[in-house]
Amino acid sequence: MVADDGTADAAARAEAEVPADMLRFLQAGEGALARARAATGYVDSLEEADARQAGLLHSRQEVQVLVPIVNPPKVICVARNFDAHAKEAGKVVSEIPIVFARFANTLVADGGAVVVPRVSHQVDWEGELAFVVGKPGRYIARDQAMVHLAGYSVFNDVSVRDYQFRVSQYTSGKNFAASGPMGPVLVLADEGLDPHDLQIVTRLNGEVMQDGNTADMIFDIPRIIADVSEIMTLEPGDVIVTGTPSGVG
Repeated sequence: MVADDGTADAAARAEAEVPADMLRFLQAGEGALARARAATGYVDSLEEADARQAGLLHSRQEVQVLVPIVNPPKVICVARNFDAHAKEAGKVVSEIPIVFARFANTLVADGGAVVVPRVSHQVDWEGELAFVVGKPGRYIARDQAMVHLAGYSVFNDVSVRDYQFRVSQYTSGKNFAASGPMGPVLVLADEGLDPHDLQIVTRLNGEVMQDGNTADMIFDIPRIIADVSEIMTLEPGDVIVTGTPSGVG
């Protein structure tokens, strides 16, 4: 790629080969990931002072963290995926994953403010594991499901209960503005994390409100992917939120 004067345009090439936007990065596939790893490997090989002087390394305070996936194609949430949570809500455990949709514009970055709507007096927390799709697919078999993952993140499915419970559907109580904190990071699926043995801890003003483990999910990730992909085509950047343990307000 060249600039108007015929010189090489390194910035344009970098954006094309390793897009800065996470959604386009995932859509670019394995090649973009390999190039990103080569770049981070180079930065890791430098002395910290040299990396900072070259503008390649920044402190957390110097950057604004966005949600891991800005404007994901879909945000799909799983309801009642922990037996204890279903029981505390007075609901029966379903034989199939119950899913509902969130809108992408409800997501909030790490450190951002959750907006408590003035029309509600029952805003509640729901700490959850989220995963992000990296490879597209439809009618995905359970034994092939995990290869479709890009990685994992943390999600708080903040719920406006008085709006949620006045109807039989989840949409109205789960889509208030700035009610879906996610992040700060996307842990890649090949980094050795076991998504079915993760502690989920939610704190409110320092007090532990939820302390569960993904090992207790009723429907594991392969089952969720298989069921959801029967309904819709999964695309790179789709966010699927796997449900909350007991301890909600």
